[in-house]
Amino acid sequence: MPLDIYAEEIISHYEHPHNKGKLKEYDAEFHDDNPICGDEITMYLKIENGKIKDVKFDGQGCAISQASASMLTDLVKGMSLRDARKLDYEKIKELLGIDPGPARMHCATLSLKTLTGAIFVYEHKKN
Repeated sequence: MPLDIYAEEIISHYEHPHNKGKLKEYDAEFHDDNPICGDEITMYLKIENGKIKDVKFDGQGCAISQASASMLTDLVKGMSLRDARKLDYEKIKELLGIDPGPARMHCATLSLKTLTGAIFVYEHKKN
């Protein structure tokens, strides 16, 4: 696909994010930010039987960080915690359809950091 198609997808998720907001009931939440650029994301997870039953995010930032969160939350709904922990930067690049490069890597992975943080909080809260 041409690069502009990917840019359109990123802008679409930025302007009309999926799963944006706060869950009324959640089992874990995690907030992180990128102090260099001001992006911030809070991830909320509802877990049932070892799977992500529902997920939402809230935050603000650039198109890359917010589109990444929108796309990632679509992906992980229904996913096992085990599989969600295996997600990495390569998967984020695949979702975005572009390699944001070193300057925007932190923007692209902020949603992954908050997802991983929320899973960590959930797993350690139980024990």
